[in-house]
Amino acid sequence: MKPRISLITIGVDDLKRSLRFYRDGLGLKTEGIIGTEFEYGAVVFFDLQGGLKLALWPRKSLATIRAFL
Repeated sequence: MKPRISLITIGVDDLKRSLRFYRDGLGLKTEGIIGTEFEYGAVVFFDLQGGLKLALWPRKSLATIRAFL
């Protein structure tokens, strides 16, 4: 099996502002912010070429999740 990258995660300071940049500025398709019903679950996913996904997470959420691992 050849290794491949299927998800790229970026931690951002402002999720709404970053969503606008990637969606409105770069034209990437998304369903918007999902997971807001969970304390540290808000995330935005973009589908890119070749099955690749881009995920935007608030930095605070990533730091909190990492602490539990």
